[in-house]
Amino acid sequence: MTKILFVCHGNICRSPMAEFIMKKLVADRSEQFHIESRATSTEELGNPVYPPARRKLSEHGISCNGKYAQRITRKDYESFDYVICMDGRNLHNISYVIGEDDEGKLSRLMDYTDTPGDVADPWYTDDFETTYRDILRGCEGLLKKLTKL
Repeated sequence: MTKILFVCHGNICRSPMAEFIMKKLVADRSEQFHIESRATSTEELGNPVYPPARRKLSEHGISCNGKYAQRITRKDYESFDYVICMDGRNLHNISYVIGEDDEGKLSRLMDYTDTPGDVADPWYTDDFETTYRDILRGCEGLLKKLTKL
């Protein structure tokens, strides 16, 4: 089983969107994947997915009911095969929690596309459609890589 952990700053917008988009993409082979998401910060711990992110997922037939923000731990790093951040700042901040990436598990989601970089952050832009499209492209690219292994 391949274990994937998506990470963003608060775990209320981008990383839960990635978690549930990826779960939808692998629904027909869910026994092959374990997918979760976490935050690098403690700011939103225990909060549900941000309402505009929930609405955007819902527009695409995706439910994220029951998801509440959690912070990544060193144990998470050890437990997951892939720890995928939404942007470079997340990659930097995660090191304060997990230390060094000794096992080479860290990457950015958009690194699995033909346009590497950061996933658009809707917290600042309120553009959840662009974020959804970025995450979908990243998840599709990641899935393509994983199914070729």
